[in-house]
Amino acid sequence: MVSRNTFTSVGGAALLVAALAGCAPADENSSPTASASSSGNVCPAGALTTKTAGKLTIGTDNPAYEPWFSDNDPKNGKGFESAVAYQVAQRLGYTQDNVIWTSVTFNNAIAPGPKAFDFDINEFSITPERRNAVDFSSPYYLVRQTVITTKGSKIASAASIADLKGAKLGAQVGTTSYQAITDLIKPSAKPSVFNNNDDAKAALVNGTVDGIVVDLPTAFYMTSAELDNGVIVGQLPQVGTPEQFGLVLDKDSVLTSCVSQAVDQLRQDGTLAVLEKTWLADSGGAKELS
Repeated sequence: MVSRNTFTSVGGAALLVAALAGCAPADENSSPTASASSSGNVCPAGALTTKTAGKLTIGTDNPAYEPWFSDNDPKNGKGFESAVAYQVAQRLGYTQDNVIWTSVTFNNAIAPGPKAFDFDINEFSITPERRNAVDFSSPYYLVRQTVITTKGSKIASAASIADLKGAKLGAQVGTTSYQAITDLIKPSAKPSVFNNNDDAKAALVNGTVDGIVVDLPTAFYMTSAELDNGVIVGQLPQVGTPEQFGLVLDKDSVLTSCVSQAVDQLRQDGTLAVLEKTWLADSGGAKELS
């Protein structure tokens, strides 16, 4: 298992995040302040129109991967997205005991139709196409897509996108990681598509693919903790609007504005920056592919 130092900053950041209750679910005695307008409270604390009255139902996939979650247990408040979810819940007036987690696959969460959650957090990149089927909150994380492989692979020393043209690559279905292969790398061989990152990782290990594409924090975790002789080939360039993660809600959800306000609060008061430093690996050392 990788050491905690791979993903956490030391000293001040760890102490600060504890003060913010970011490493664990919100304290039962906390009294979060709901957003309000001059005409009245439009986001009543702990009394929003949710799936279950007085509760906040949050969806994510199973398995829930490191470093976004820890020990495949979203309820424990550990990992960047678990910590973000509980901070959003706290801002909306819901304590730990009033948060319900539900398992939803990635594709089902962004498919058209009614949802089984109030919001879902699962590394969803905000795209215009997805906005046709679901709502997104304000962004909580800026994303970089990254190519990984293993030592000895023919792309282990690739220095440019051109060096990847002849590679067999793969990524999880329906993700912007897969889109980065088809739209940016454009390899000569048709890329492989996988149900989840575990399947993609297995294909990399058995040699079915030369490399896989994942977001940068996942790349750091996989290559340091899950793959023998894992190698980060490099980060792919941003093209157009920077890629960002957002919380997914039902299309035209009455909760979207309140959830976005909560995310905005976390950004403005520095909580998101602290959680990112605490739970996600620094991008230093991952070279740029151009």
